[in-house]
Amino acid sequence: MNPRPRTDARHQRPDGVTDATVEALGALLKALETTERARGALYDFHQLTGSADLALDDAVRLLREAGHGEHAERVEREILGRNVIPGHWTFQIVEEYNATYYDAFREVEGGIRQDLADGRDHLHEAEMKAARRTEGHPDHTAD
Repeated sequence: MNPRPRTDARHQRPDGVTDATVEALGALLKALETTERARGALYDFHQLTGSADLALDDAVRLLREAGHGEHAERVEREILGRNVIPGHWTFQIVEEYNATYYDAFREVEGGIRQDLADGRDHLHEAEMKAARRTEGHPDHTAD
């Protein structure tokens, strides 16, 4: 095994942690980071759907002003405030995702990282950074 390049103290691999373990922890973290992105998309969905529902107020008003009261009433009755899936608005979907999947994923990843690497985060990326640094360059410092 080649000697590892120097990383900042916060990201130094604890004694006994193998390359295979660092790689596995990196893959687990990458999966969690992808879940973070999915969660962000879910919040986008939540906010966009809510914004669309609020924009319906203008559509209803404008339909009425244009003399299309029956269509305004249809939008109010059929779409305004409608559940996006049975029994749920988007905030409830976000809450269930967090409680059912996201929180559990974070807890498992953190527990495994604690058990295998004394809780140290981003070991794989820190070692990549160290390996790609130009020693002595002011923009390539370890910390």
